Amino acid sequence: MKIAVLPGDGIGTEIVAEALRVLEVLDLSFETESALVGGAAYEAHGHPLPESTLKLAKEADAVLFGAVGDWKYDKLERSLRPEQAILGLRKNLGLFANFRPAICYEQLVDASSLKPELIAGLDILIIRELTGDIYFGQPRGRRTAVDGHFPGAEEAFDTMRYSRPEVERIAHVAFQAARKRSKRVTSVDKANVLETFQFWKDIVTEVGKEYPDVELDHMYVDNAAMQLVKAPKKFDVVVTGNMFGDILSDEAAMLTGSIGMLPSASLNSSNQGLYEPSHGSAPDIAGKGVANPLATILSAAMMLRFSLNQPEAADRIESAVKHVLAQGLRTADIWSAGTTKVGTREMGDAVVAAITKKTITG
Repeated sequence: MKIAVLPGDGIGTEIVAEALRVLEVLDLSFETESALVGGAAYEAHGHPLPESTLKLAKEADAVLFGAVGDWKYDKLERSLRPEQAILGLRKNLGLFANFRPAICYEQLVDASSLKPELIAGLDILIIRELTGDIYFGQPRGRRTAVDGHFPGAEEAFDTMRYSRPEVERIAHVAFQAARKRSKRVTSVDKANVLETFQFWKDIVTEVGKEYPDVELDHMYVDNAAMQLVKAPKKFDVVVTGNMFGDILSDEAAMLTGSIGMLPSASLNSSNQGLYEPSHGSAPDIAGKGVANPLATILSAAMMLRFSLNQPEAADRIESAVKHVLAQGLRTADIWSAGTTKVGTREMGDAVVAAITKKTITG
């Protein structure tokens, strides 16, 4: 097993370090190799995704990714900004299926901004199509308008587009995932306005007929955003496009108490995957030792389960995280009165200790 380790920028180096410490105590045989990515790579190589980093990622069984970005790079041309690294990895590795579980741990019910009865027991899986939609659609750019409301004015444009194979493959992923859960899929679209998402809705409906044991319903994205905060437990598996999935998964993260708790996996057709926390690089707290490493540690567990075929090891990590939370340990983002505030390293120490004592039960 070979893992490409790409810590990135900001708190990325701190949280990835803790995930690696957790992996190292599992008595597994794997090789790790690190490389620069994002702003750190731009500083060293003049590009956020150097060829050497991309080559390493392609050759690895899985990629453990921290976070990229810093405000100081916002004035760079778009192709050189740190965020282009993650888009480039998704495109070059064919990582079309993004899994973002939003689970509210029993111990963190009070950390959510919603009433406890709304989110206690919450377990949603958002499956986001990752390589199509407006993020990758062509044409895109800036030009002088020749028509519209303001002919002759400067305008910018992006293209929302999906092909049938793109929609079919992500739909199959969603229905297959639902079969392992509560057998319910909600497809989120904007079919009442956008032709792209009427197309999406039609194809998901067709694919759904191949899974008669799975219940399918459709929901407009604005209603889905409202229902996530009104009645989140009505959802099980949510499948949607790239842009809507980006927004809804971050909204769902906050239901759990903090985006610092939300792991993610991005997979291709061979189950090679990139694993990263759903949050960003948080340059304002970088180097302070206060970032929550649990999303990254849980992403490492997803890596073991989906790409490295080590489900028992994944279970050990997830059980250890539950144990640590039950002990009352909290980083600043999930801290509340009556719990113990700890830093990044201390939280990593606690998870390592919970695993090595081998007293963890699921």
